[in-house]
Parts: sequence; C-alpha cells; structure tokens
Amino acid sequence: MQTAHASLSTLYSFRRCPYAMRSRLALKYAGLAVELREVDLNAVPAELTAVSSKNTVPVLLTADGAVIDESWDIVLWALRQNDPDNWLGDDECHVIPADQVLEINDFSFKEDLDHYKYFERYPEHPQVYYRERGEEFLEELDETLSTSRYLLGDRPSLADIGVFPFIRQFAGVDRAWFDQSRYVHLRTWLDGWLASALFQSVMVKHPVWKPGDTPVYL
Repeated sequence: MQTAHASLSTLYSFRRCPYAMRSRLALKYAGLAVELREVDLNAVPAELTAVSSKNTVPVLLTADGAVIDESWDIVLWALRQNDPDNWLGDDECHVIPADQVLEINDFSFKEDLDHYKYFERYPEHPQVYYRERGEEFLEELDETLSTSRYLLGDRPSLADIGVFPFIRQFAGVDRAWFDQSRYVHLRTWLDGWLASALFQSVMVKHPVWKPGDTPVYL
C-alpha cells in the first residue's frame, strides 16, 4: 500500500466532482497539510486503487496511514483536526442538523440533479420534469436562507460546504434560468460562496497526477 509523506496527508481528487470539492473545501478551511493528486476518472491510477477499492474520488490517505473514502467523513475528520471558525458548532451541535440536510442532498437531490444534468440518458421524462423535482430541495433551502445568512444560522457551518458544490452544479445546468428563478436567497448564498477566497483557492486547475510528479499542495 502507498504511504504518505511523513508529515502530509494525500487527497485523490477530481476538480469538478462535487464530493471532492466539499472535501477540498473542508481540508483547506482547516489549514491542513495535504498533497493534492488530480485524478482522471477514466484512467484511475493504480496508486488510488491500492488505497481504496472504490476506485473513485475523493479518497484521503492521512499522514498516519488511515484511509477515508467518503467525502462527508473527510469533512468531519478535517474539522475535528482544526475548526477555526467553529463550523462544527459548540459541542459539535451542528453535526446532526447538517447530517439531516446532507441526507436529502446526497440521495434524493443528487439523483434529481443527475437526471436534470444528463436528461438525454433518461428519456422517460423531459428535462424540465427533473428540474422541477430538484426544485423541491431548492425551495427548502431558499426558505431557510430567507431567515438566516447560512443554512444553520448567521455564520457558515459544515452544512454549507456540504451542500454548496451540488447547488453550484444544479445552477450551472442552466444558469440563465437559475438567475431568473424565484430562489433569491439561495442565489445570494450561492454567489457568496462562488466569490469566496476559500472556493477560489480549491478550484485552481492542476494537471492529472502521475507517479514521480512534483507534489502539488492544497
């Protein structure tokens, strides 16, 4: 099995993957030393396969040799290492409500998102049908954001970075439609994250990693 640099964790990632994006956001926010390895999902490197049989991203190999191959687990691990702005909340009070939001996001909404984005693969219904199914979640988020700046209050939390990459992807399918939609509060929230220094820092483009390459750091 691959070993990480003595003082570094290693993240196998794909820039546009929303799961990998949430992981990078958490690791960068936590200020952790991480080697970033950009993966071509059509040619998964043997080094990744040796670490996790899932053969997909994200996968984090921690400096002490632990393997974390679920994005939400990476988020929790990162914030438990360092949480400068208390995204977990006092006594981790934000974890349970964040889990509840993520339960919807990662299952029913993600399915609606995939059908909406790749509607040609699902000819049983027109694209607008899948968009309207996804809008049920948008409505819930917009209602929440009508009374607070962020999903769990007036300060960011792990719930925001957990959901944000997926809302970004949904909005990007037809940004003109989204910009004219009734989800005013959600749009403001999304645009704030898109413009954030944190997001910009984790979206820098890097070449696909190959063994022997000069290390790239998150």
